[in-house]
Amino acid sequence: MHWYTLIPLDVLLFREAKPFNPGDGSWAKGLFPPMPITVFQAMRSLLPDYGDGEKDLSHRDLDFLGPFLLDEQGTLWLPTPKDLVCIYPEGHNRKLSGNDWTAVKRLVPVDQNQNHAAWSGLVFPAGLAPMVLDQPVEGEVGEPDPWIRATALLEIYLEGQTNFPKNAFHKNPWSPQILPHIDIQDSQRQVKDADGYFTEVAIRLHGGWRFVVGMSANLTQGAVRLGGEGHRAIVQRLLLEPNSALEKQLQPLQNPPAATAERPCGYLLTPGLAQAGEALYSAYPSDWENLVGCATDKQLLWGGISAIRRKPPRLDNRSDIERPRQDKTFALLPQRAFVPPGTVYRFSDGPYPGRMLPAPRSELEHKWLTTFGKLNYGTLLWGAQAKDYE
Repeated sequence: MHWYTLIPLDVLLFREAKPFNPGDGSWAKGLFPPMPITVFQAMRSLLPDYGDGEKDLSHRDLDFLGPFLLDEQGTLWLPTPKDLVCIYPEGHNRKLSGNDWTAVKRLVPVDQNQNHAAWSGLVFPAGLAPMVLDQPVEGEVGEPDPWIRATALLEIYLEGQTNFPKNAFHKNPWSPQILPHIDIQDSQRQVKDADGYFTEVAIRLHGGWRFVVGMSANLTQGAVRLGGEGHRAIVQRLLLEPNSALEKQLQPLQNPPAATAERPCGYLLTPGLAQAGEALYSAYPSDWENLVGCATDKQLLWGGISAIRRKPPRLDNRSDIERPRQDKTFALLPQRAFVPPGTVYRFSDGPYPGRMLPAPRSELEHKWLTTFGKLNYGTLLWGAQAKDYE
């Protein structure tokens, strides 16, 4: 797999998936960082057209991993595990807290037998206990910053330790930017009554920050369209020195080791997908009977109604010009709720899942799940549980 960096030339705009109707006071929010398939499609645009012949199959069967974040010093950053909490001094300002925490703790599943009196009045869905602090702490409990150094994740967190350095976490390295959209009536200086005004939230990465992705195709440097409104990014080959620190950090992401009894905790590296039932998405599959704990956040919605209008099959001899606009229909894309990266799963024993993707139930599902597999959705990194929890 070859590694590349994407350097945005301007703001980036990734509109969220839920249906949106422009109008007075309407806001179109965004999803950032973008989903893997969005970045993959941008990278793929640097390749020649695929075509439909057998000779093109090797170019169409591509592997992809990412996107992750790289700062100006070449440090790799990954989503912070959701089961980490920071202990702050009493009376600290959460907005300005930064790295003034005094300790970092890991949440553990409630031991219902040991804490029977404290938890006897609560019922847990599907028998899954909540993740809590197993011991009282002095101070205030808060969340760490949303990004963690890859070295801290691989060498400390996945080894069951919590002795993180102060610079292990980082705030979101981007700033939102509001983009107003105004559509003026023809020959007038008034905004259209319908679909005339709305605002969108764009993202501007801070200076020196860029995406890093892996792809099986050998690409040349170039500019690609990334996100909406035609915004672009520069794709450059990431030259890795043999046995360099960055190469050692990227290697376990590309070839993650399998789970073992000593490493029963799964860290979700890329967005995953879990189905709890027919047309119902969840944070974990319903058939994970050996799952004892899950720390996650709200799901990432992607898909839904497309702005593209799809033509119905041609049943007459009319040309495209003669066909009325009403003949076109909305292109409906399936909307899926992805489990966010950084989600943590704790298992009591094996068997352990290989990937956070559902099993296909039809030929159609098999096709798009195969695509998600090639794009490395649902990649799990396995680590040890907290040492004080053993």
